[in-house]
Amino acid sequence: MSLFVPKFDESVIVREAEAEVVGRAPTTVRLLADSSRTGGALSTQRVTLTSGADGAKPHWHDNSAEMFFLLDGAAEILSGDDVVTAGPGDLVVVPPGKPHAFSAVPGADADLLIVITPGVERFEYFRHLQRIALGEATAESLLEVQELYDNHFMRSEVWEGRRG
Repeated sequence: MSLFVPKFDESVIVREAEAEVVGRAPTTVRLLADSSRTGGALSTQRVTLTSGADGAKPHWHDNSAEMFFLLDGAAEILSGDDVVTAGPGDLVVVPPGKPHAFSAVPGADADLLIVITPGVERFEYFRHLQRIALGEATAESLLEVQELYDNHFMRSEVWEGRRG
């Protein structure tokens, strides 16, 4: 087992009012700390979803684990071939290489803290998603940056069957 020791000199403090907000209802992302701010230790964002909204389609990361901590509401989280319904205070950690996705449960909002470790520069990924939502880029353009963001998309019959 190798030990990764992040290198950064100052504590990272992000006030809610200072966090960059990407998107708007039904999916709002607050960019909290990117890999470059944490010496590669982690990337983190807060994702707020309105009733039944999708957060992320099925995908996996080769080199990072992803942690979902539900602050409020109810979320469905795909982890491999299982779909877990999480409530306030629940934690789901998906290991590298395992397919995952998340959404708000129909009829409920969801507020999640998401951490990817070790970190990957992700802020530009979320800005890219916003450009797609605004029609400034195509959804297919994400395929061109999968390796850059270690975000590999896939189909999941389990998720599609659950989400409809």
